[in-house]
Amino acid sequence: MSESGLRQRIRIQTLLTSALVIANAIGAAIVLALVLVGIPTPSVLATELWWVNYIALPIYVGVAFVVGITVCTVTAVRRLQWSIREREPTPADARRTQRLPWTLTMIQATLWFIGMVGFTIMYGIVEPELIPKIIFVTGMAGLVVVSIGYILIEFTLRPVAAGLISHGFRRRKRTGLRARWVLAWIAGSAIPLVGILLVVLFGVFRDDTTKIELFIGVTVLALVGLVTGPILTILGSMSITGPIRSMQKAFGRIRSGDLDSDVAVYDGTEVGDLQAGFNDMVAGLRERERMRDLFGKHVGREVADAALAGDPRLGGTERIVAALFVDVIGSTTLTANRAPTEVVGLLNDFFAVIVDEVIGHDGLVNKFEGDAVLAIFGAPIALSDPAGSALAAARAIADRLPGAVPEISAGIGVGYGPVVAGNVGAVERFEYTVIGDPVNESARLSELAKRDPRRPLASRPAITAAARTESGADEVRNWEELDSVTLRGRPEPTVVFGGVPGPVPRTTADTPDIAGARIGGRTRR
Repeated sequence: MSESGLRQRIRIQTLLTSALVIANAIGAAIVLALVLVGIPTPSVLATELWWVNYIALPIYVGVAFVVGITVCTVTAVRRLQWSIREREPTPADARRTQRLPWTLTMIQATLWFIGMVGFTIMYGIVEPELIPKIIFVTGMAGLVVVSIGYILIEFTLRPVAAGLISHGFRRRKRTGLRARWVLAWIAGSAIPLVGILLVVLFGVFRDDTTKIELFIGVTVLALVGLVTGPILTILGSMSITGPIRSMQKAFGRIRSGDLDSDVAVYDGTEVGDLQAGFNDMVAGLRERERMRDLFGKHVGREVADAALAGDPRLGGTERIVAALFVDVIGSTTLTANRAPTEVVGLLNDFFAVIVDEVIGHDGLVNKFEGDAVLAIFGAPIALSDPAGSALAAARAIADRLPGAVPEISAGIGVGYGPVVAGNVGAVERFEYTVIGDPVNESARLSELAKRDPRRPLASRPAITAAARTESGADEVRNWEELDSVTLRGRPEPTVVFGGVPGPVPRTTADTPDIAGARIGGRTRR
């Protein structure tokens, strides 16, 4: 809880005292209204009753008020030591705190019951006809005090009860809201209606009751209902509408993408459980988004979205893609002459350039293979010009690497053709990849490109495919035919094209997110 233990203790004592004073003041007003106006006969102002009215009654009211306030405050402070001292509550602390509103209410009910019995006896000794009147008046007022007192006490202790929910202690019985509204109905409607019924019955069976007296009694009881009913209804509605409005605002923030939208748990009933459940839900959403972001960084945003959207299975489909392979030159020498941490830092800078350009040209970084990178253009998201995108990315990487990571140079190769793209591995563990000749071709071309890392190399199929589109035709002008070479492991010669060194403009409209997401991009089929 945010406030200090001393401030919390002062607040609880002040609010509890105010709640008890308000509840008992309402009860006293009801007693006076009914005794003196609502049910004037038989009268309690007889001369013989002076010692009750002017000695016994004031003394008991004063003593009961002091005892009630003292006992309730001491009980509350003793049971709330865990909260005042700001320590973790135990199960025993939770049980005592959850029972505290009923305990304090029962203390008030006991004092009113003792007063009802005592004054019934004292008035009855002098005037037996007063016995029904005293029982009815004090009993009705006591029920009103108990009902209002419980609601005010629970309202006062709401932050403490909510603290238990925040610590994982749920209510054992889901009666919080039900108890509030039942007591509100009892005090605001049931008791005044029962009182009106009894006043009418008294008037029927008493010959000396006049119509004026009957009218006054019914009017006073109706006014009691009109006063207590709205008070309890407003208190009850405030305890629900406040938390609901806070959750409505939090839902709005979540819809706008803000997942840091926890709500304060400040109610000890089912509404508090709802607030705590809302926070648990938001925490789950944050964890899900974190895992999704982490998943996307590992496998690529498109692959992650496809996996989350469906039920990924082993196997794949045939796709026409462009493969871009980047391999570091002299990696053995690099690792031999530098500390491992320095090598990792250089490789991360190297990979950052590649990821930036691949994503900026609508590609997918499929995997990191030690000091090499395989990128795919055209899978899993189809592109209108995968070959042109791959060629532009290759030239951009070759242009940026000398300035961004001068310690590292690399060979870059681009292949194009049909592959099988899908999930490869076992049911328990698989990854998205592409298998086919263009991948092998791009790897072999990257080996050949290590002779002059300033010039990425591409096969004729990649150049031919790019030339078929308007954007690709512009890119092809930056490539020139070099030679026909039989690459390692291939039976036939490959016509090799080399990229012309120079800056390469971005093809995307927006800045790429190198964490793995594609923002903007080319038109997809």
